[in-house]
Formats: sequence, C-alpha cells, structure tokens
Amino acid sequence: MTNLSAEPILGNVLDAWQQAIAAHDYEGVAKLFTEDAVFQGLHPFSVGRPGVAAYYASQPLGMTVDYRVLNSRHLADDVALGWVAAEFSFADGSRPPLPVSLTVVVQAGKIAHYHVSHRIDAGH
Repeated sequence: MTNLSAEPILGNVLDAWQQAIAAHDYEGVAKLFTEDAVFQGLHPFSVGRPGVAAYYASQPLGMTVDYRVLNSRHLADDVALGWVAAEFSFADGSRPPLPVSLTVVVQAGKIAHYHVSHRIDAGH
C-alpha cells in the first residue's frame, strides 16, 4: 500500500533532481543530496556530494530522466522512502533509453540514500 503523505516529500526532491539533470547542472544535482549521502549509481559507489557531482558530470549533455514513484513510505516527520521507476534518455543518441529502479531515502528535503539497479518489474 502506498503511503500518499510520503509522495510530496519525494516529489519535491525528485522534480528538482529531474530538472538539474536536464540542465546538466551536476553541482545542482549534488546539492539535492545530504553532505554524507550514500550514493550507488550504476557505476562507482560514493559517500557525499563530491561523488554525486562527479557521477553526473560524467554523463553526456542532453541526458534527461523521467520518473514515477511506484511505492513510498513516510518513515518519520521529515523522512520518506521511495521505490521509483526511472528512465534516462540520451539526446545525442549515444545509447538507448535506460530503464532503472531507484530506491531513495529523503531526509529533511535532501536525498540521504540513492541506490539504482536495472529495472525490476513490480509484479515479481
């Protein structure tokens, strides 16, 4: 069951994340994370904003992302957990769209934990 009260917490941060990615504003993306955020993209694992900025700086210009919150939980007053379906697209045609699943923990309006994996069907 989705806890609807968690979705605004997630949506505010994920909307800003989506916009910063589209602008190739990797420093702006990093500012959406806590200073000690655990970040696991498809490539390197890192802790903290510098690793997040380096990850997104390495992505091609024109990369965009669309997302949909599949499930969420309100864990505390300022903490939400989300399972998110995302699809990264590449305007330069260098790669096909990349569908992924994200797990995020948002605390006090910042992403404290980010884990991405290849897309998992919700029915499995």
